[in-house]
Amino acid sequence: MAVNVETLEKLERRIILTVAADLINGEIESRLKRLSRTVKADGFRPGKVPMSVVAQRYGQSVQYEVVNDRIGQAFNEATNEAQLRVAGAPRITQKNDAPEGQLAFDATFEVYPEVTLGDLSGAEVERIATEVSEAAIDRTIEILRKQRRTFGLRPQAEGAAETDRITIDFEGKIDGEPFSGGKAEAFQFIVGEGQMLEQFDQAVRGMKVGESKTFPLQFPADYHGKDVAGKEADFMVTVKKIEAPNLPDVDDALAKALGIKDGTVEGLRADVKKNLEREVKFRVQARNKGAVMDALSKAAELDVPQALVAGETERLIEGARADLKQRGVKDAETTPIPPEIFKPQAERRVRLGLVVAELVRTKGLQAKPEQLQAHIEELSQSYEKPAEVMRWYLSDRQRMSEVEAVVIENNVTEYVLGCAKVIDKVLPFDDLMAAQ
Repeated sequence: MAVNVETLEKLERRIILTVAADLINGEIESRLKRLSRTVKADGFRPGKVPMSVVAQRYGQSVQYEVVNDRIGQAFNEATNEAQLRVAGAPRITQKNDAPEGQLAFDATFEVYPEVTLGDLSGAEVERIATEVSEAAIDRTIEILRKQRRTFGLRPQAEGAAETDRITIDFEGKIDGEPFSGGKAEAFQFIVGEGQMLEQFDQAVRGMKVGESKTFPLQFPADYHGKDVAGKEADFMVTVKKIEAPNLPDVDDALAKALGIKDGTVEGLRADVKKNLEREVKFRVQARNKGAVMDALSKAAELDVPQALVAGETERLIEGARADLKQRGVKDAETTPIPPEIFKPQAERRVRLGLVVAELVRTKGLQAKPEQLQAHIEELSQSYEKPAEVMRWYLSDRQRMSEVEAVVIENNVTEYVLGCAKVIDKVLPFDDLMAAQ
């Protein structure tokens, strides 16, 4: 039987679904009978509850289940018959003018769009490249030295300087009144490493053990403590202890302490360079992939199914709630989050997903087994036990799906870069690492 499909607007379609009332009623009666064998009710033995009692208690819910099942089956059969690719769940509403002996429903839904890929040869894409310099290796080794530094008491006559670890008592007041979090004893921080507000950090420089000082401090308007944000406080600080840093020398002993196999400075530098190159590769890939996706989105023509956008928006909201919960935000699960915040991002994701899927399908850019293996091997190399990490990926279907998605995106990136007008640009190492 031919299915009459009504086009409403762009991707929206409507079809009428009909189901015989006798079929629905028969299924309801059958399910209630099966239910009566196990249902329990006061005053009756199991399996002996009268059907009238079972129907009164469970009839409405069973009817809802049966109608949903039958309408769902009818919808799938109708859309398959009409060869429609349904995007998202349909909206089902019952009609009042059904033929005698029938139940009729309107099913309104969206279909997947036709994706037209434009001529990529005219698209301009910036492709960056970054080299790992000797200076970058030096700075990384300096960070490793800081992570293993020790501290020793600075002579009492000397004031606190940059990189010193200082122990202080402090108390802050706003308009002469103490405020929450404004007082501490034996508080420790390292001067010049951004652990304190810049005004506070500058105020303690040069202070000596036993010295006290009072100074004003202006809290930023966007300070995380809302009660004090944008306000000015007066702080009284007393220095209890000053410790100067002692960094280990860059020698074979440091290399051995860091687990370098050959225990040499040359081996340490080679290991640092290898790790930096891996990080640079992933960051460069992400930047270039973003540029490619922007070009793809501009070159493609399609309507975006709003049902898919709504679903993606909901996933983004759930992700935001999970992030808030992880940060310890109270009532994160019920905090109001307006969907409008995420809708542009969700629409972009859906649009790109449809464009990428079409490109993968038409150009054969699916992930090959050897590509998946190579990507997992590369990911595992940054861990202490690569073999265990590989097994961790390979043993879980969800993790493998995530790896497959990354490999496919890499394939798409390489394909588009091979078609488009590429503008090559060298991005300094520091700029790449500083970018979010």
